[in-house]
Amino acid sequence: MDSVMDKVQPAVKKETRRVAMITGIGLILMWIVFGVLHVAMPQKVPFDYTVFLGGAAGGIVAVLNFFFMGLAVQKAAAATDEDSARMRIKASYSQRMMIQMLWVIIAIVAPCFHFVAGIVPLLFPGTGIKIAGIFHNKK
Repeated sequence: MDSVMDKVQPAVKKETRRVAMITGIGLILMWIVFGVLHVAMPQKVPFDYTVFLGGAAGGIVAVLNFFFMGLAVQKAAAATDEDSARMRIKASYSQRMMIQMLWVIIAIVAPCFHFVAGIVPLLFPGTGIKIAGIFHNKK
């Protein structure tokens, strides 16, 4: 029986792992910043389970967003006509934005998540890829 991951191209798996590492590094740095800010301003900046839970869940949403984008590109590349590929990419973008907006709403409304710690990780993949690109181009 084939696994779902068997149909995923190696490039998508590799880049998703890279984005997961970037996001993990970003989460650790974010938690350190929260810790430092909490020491400096304990009344204004919490450093409790909500920060860790929000960050972890936000990081998972960010990595899944990238993975789903990779799957959509993989399927679009395999499409036989350009219109079909374009529609697949548009639909994927809309669905992924909807998932992210839903997560932002949950992160803000649910008391078990610190909303900033839940939303900021959504920025880690794009920012990390850009930073990595700057250092990669200098080699």
